[in-house]
Amino acid sequence: MREIVTLQIGGAGNAIGDAFWHVISHEHGVDYASGRFGGTSPLQLERINVFFNATASKRFYARTIIIDTEASTIQRLNASSQLYRPENFVAGSESAGNNFARGYHTDGAEILEQVLDNTRREVESVDSLQGFQLLHSIGGGTGSGLTSLIMEALVQQYPDNLLCNYVTIPSPNMSQVVVEPYNALLSTPALVNNSHLTFCLDNEALFQICNRNLQIKTSGHEHINHIVALTMSGITTCLRFPGQLNAGLRKIYVNMVPFPRLHFLIPGFAPLVTCKQQQFSKGTVSELVQQIFSSNNLLCAIDLRRGKLLTAAGIFRGRMSPREVDQLMTGVRNKNISNFVDWIPNNIKTAICDIPPRGLKMSATFIGNTTAIQSLFQRLLDASIAMLRRKAHLHWYTGEGMEEQEFMDAQQELQAIIDDYRCSAEGDECSGAAGGSGADREDDNSSDVAAEGPRCTYCPQ
Repeated sequence: MREIVTLQIGGAGNAIGDAFWHVISHEHGVDYASGRFGGTSPLQLERINVFFNATASKRFYARTIIIDTEASTIQRLNASSQLYRPENFVAGSESAGNNFARGYHTDGAEILEQVLDNTRREVESVDSLQGFQLLHSIGGGTGSGLTSLIMEALVQQYPDNLLCNYVTIPSPNMSQVVVEPYNALLSTPALVNNSHLTFCLDNEALFQICNRNLQIKTSGHEHINHIVALTMSGITTCLRFPGQLNAGLRKIYVNMVPFPRLHFLIPGFAPLVTCKQQQFSKGTVSELVQQIFSSNNLLCAIDLRRGKLLTAAGIFRGRMSPREVDQLMTGVRNKNISNFVDWIPNNIKTAICDIPPRGLKMSATFIGNTTAIQSLFQRLLDASIAMLRRKAHLHWYTGEGMEEQEFMDAQQELQAIIDDYRCSAEGDECSGAAGGSGADREDDNSSDVAAEGPRCTYCPQ
């Protein structure tokens, strides 16, 4: 069995994680409150060990580490369910205070060893570890700083295993923290260099889905967390249930990431409609395919038409014909050929799981690696540049042991990833984008570069 260890970090990460365990515990027939199995199908138990551990008393508990620098959030989780192992709660003595530096250098560093010890215990209890799943936000101090610290340690201790991040990215119209641009900026190097798959989530897009698609006027975080959990359930469904066309975590990585640095993916889900709208739905595979390629169903505020898809994947659930799915997905590419890069001929992957999600006959989950994501990174870069130009709030970070140069290096890294995506969209015509990190740009052939112009590492030489 190819098991996964989950780490949910900070307030947002724990809220999303709790919603995720709610959804998949029901799918596997495990009672959320008690951890007892009450399912009706042997298929629910066949691959349950991917995310759950079984005890001698025939109870199941989530293979997850619940982490926060303050104890209030995780105490609430501990009281709500017996699905969580008490030893896997790791809390600090004081909140990181929305400060990356405190999460990385001070408060977060104090609990790092405890996090790694708990992770090591879970890793040693499994037969064949597939990778790690990290849930966090990069707008807060714990989700940005402590997560970066944990990722660096995991890459050193488990270099052969995949790191998969579900990241809530700040959006300008839904901002709750003044220093979000700094925290997001400083998280970038860790995500670029240590993560293998990064699924980007956006509160603004999620609230728009609630208001526009689901017509929930006063939506709260429990609604958007449930949408994220449904999407995560769809992405991991082929790991947990048998199907006609399977897609494991490693297969997703191989097919979705053309270059190691370009691993930032946009997830989507369908159907996202009200019960009343569902009555007028055709309930066909064609309808699902049409919906997952719509920007209205994406969990990040990205317009696919403003960029080119490097790769795309559709994970379908329910009884359907693989031939029909392949024809429809290929048809989308052929009809919108200008929105796909031409240097990857077969850049659409499909997977089918026979078991539908709870309450639906069929569903589809979208994963897209699109160059349109550069607009999101540009937005983060512009916000951090505006604040850093006047050195606003900078003293809160330098007072915790950081240097101003670290901000400059992070901006170079963010600019480099923007250039890499822009270069991938332009293909052979690209000659001005810089590949690699900011530190890698200076080389011994600086005179040649000056003569010919900087070249992207992904362009043909």
